[in-house]
Amino acid sequence: MTGTLNLHCIFNFPHTKIKTKSSTSMDTKIGASDVIATPNGNIGCPPKLGATCCVQSSAVPFNSSEATLGRHLSRRLVQIGVSDVFSVPGDFNLTLLDHLIAEPGLNLVGCCNELNAGYAADGYARSRGVGACVVTFTVGGLSVLNAIAGAYSENLPLICIVGGPNSNDYGTNRILHHTIGLPDFSQELRCFQTITCYQAVVNNLDDAHELIDTAISTALKESKPVYISIGCNLSAIPHPTFSRDPVPFSLAPKLSNKLGLEAAVEAAAEFLNKAVKPVMVGGPKLRVSHACEAFVELADASGYALAVTPAGKGLVPEHHPRFIGTYWGAVSTAFCAEIVESADAYIFAGPIFNDYSSVGYSLLLKKEKALIVHPDRVVIGNGPTFGCILMKDFLLALAKRLKKNTTAYENYHRIFVSEGHPLKCAPGEPLRVNVLFEHIQKMLSSDTAVIAETGDSWFNCQKLKLPEGCGYEFQMQYGSIGWSVGATLGYAQAATDKRVIACIGDGSFQVTVQDVSTMLRCGQNTIIFLINNGGYTIEVEIHDGPYNVIKNWNYTGLVDAIHNGEGKCWTTKVFTEEDLVEAIETASGAKKDCLCFIEVMAHKDDTSKELLEWGSRVSAANSRPPNPQ
Repeated sequence: MTGTLNLHCIFNFPHTKIKTKSSTSMDTKIGASDVIATPNGNIGCPPKLGATCCVQSSAVPFNSSEATLGRHLSRRLVQIGVSDVFSVPGDFNLTLLDHLIAEPGLNLVGCCNELNAGYAADGYARSRGVGACVVTFTVGGLSVLNAIAGAYSENLPLICIVGGPNSNDYGTNRILHHTIGLPDFSQELRCFQTITCYQAVVNNLDDAHELIDTAISTALKESKPVYISIGCNLSAIPHPTFSRDPVPFSLAPKLSNKLGLEAAVEAAAEFLNKAVKPVMVGGPKLRVSHACEAFVELADASGYALAVTPAGKGLVPEHHPRFIGTYWGAVSTAFCAEIVESADAYIFAGPIFNDYSSVGYSLLLKKEKALIVHPDRVVIGNGPTFGCILMKDFLLALAKRLKKNTTAYENYHRIFVSEGHPLKCAPGEPLRVNVLFEHIQKMLSSDTAVIAETGDSWFNCQKLKLPEGCGYEFQMQYGSIGWSVGATLGYAQAATDKRVIACIGDGSFQVTVQDVSTMLRCGQNTIIFLINNGGYTIEVEIHDGPYNVIKNWNYTGLVDAIHNGEGKCWTTKVFTEEDLVEAIETASGAKKDCLCFIEVMAHKDDTSKELLEWGSRVSAANSRPPNPQ
């Protein structure tokens, strides 16, 4: 698990410390929906789990040059736990960037392009609890859209700030650069409206304070990205609303309906206690529900076998004594699907059943056997649905009502046969991908985190057994190739106590490689395994064609060129297992303080068996003929 913020904060301003509710390793990943009210509108959380930080609300005299919008926004970012902001400069945001740089608690990380800045903020939010990026109007805003959409799909609170047009230009017939040549400045806003939970266009200082604070608080409450556009001429102007403590507002915690919760627990306990061999499966929305600890508490109390859906990996401790692996239909961990699908009752906490996670809609589950726990409602079989119930409250209350039942795990234990190891490579034999991941497994510890790129790395990394405390992230719902380069940059910048191990395919790497340079500028010591098999392998297994073949690059040569003698970087290319062993020893020893780039040469048809099965089923789902009219 990653050490991230659980944003339970109590604020006593002015001149007092922010007290934070300490969290253990299970309630780690994003947490913000239960931020407690602040009497003066200040939001805060420290950068380290369970830490205490000192944030002072010093009332700046109005005639001070510091009573500005730019300073207010900078201070707000620090108070919510952001210490690194990922940016790309443009003429509309330059003055704002000056204020971000001037804030002692902020570090401005310049990225090579806006897409990667957004991906980096995504990765940062996964570790720290919230992320932020700053780009310029339209050419920057439309470029970062894809990353913001991915963060929306993954329920990550992310503050996307755009330097907007001069406030005097709104409502005029002027045509600005960085637009499509029409005197309509709303194109960017309209695009962001569908992928953010709140949009603030600040072109007037009178309501700037309110708009900024509302946007940030909404991101934290909803665990979704927000959009803030700030007029390029406003950041440096003093204004009375920034000279004193802010107008009070409240971030009230979400609460369950008490009677509804009691009814749901009663019905669920009756449903499960009559089952012979119930199981429980954790999904990705455990994170946004802050219910990881509650899920484990339920597992401890019930004795049920527990598994995760693929996108839930990393949210549930794999060292738990009754953990049986990943439930992913036909490509599940060995013996996991058999136990889950043969159960007479199953709890799914926070699942997402899409065509990818259901392996082309082929899961052998029955609705009447399923108890589905969503972040704010519970659905029991074919029976009732209970709304206005928070997942965490429900799981904790249910844990007190269930009878101990270890039957499913005992059945698993009886049939389980330990997985074999890949055939040993002969001396000088070309390295196989399954052998590569055998060695990556040995590298994992509580001091590491794994970032898995979309592609065959999904399936190979899914089979890694995560030690206690080992972080794990990937983007399954959105599945944007190239996400991992920026996300690795952001995650490593936030999780300074972990060494990130990124597994990236060559096709994905070509999309976003530029920001390896930013990793070097930031002094990161990530280990990147670049799997070079000459194409988009995941697409090949869904539907092959000449478009899946890419131009081969000398990837180590490219990274050496990006390095250009500035920063700590070590690269190597491996062809055999002997090469790999030597490379890992070097990366873990003599080059442990360097960014290490290991290019792994693989055969184009060397894929996991899970990808072969999954690809054929997804292909079948994609190619279904139209329903008859």
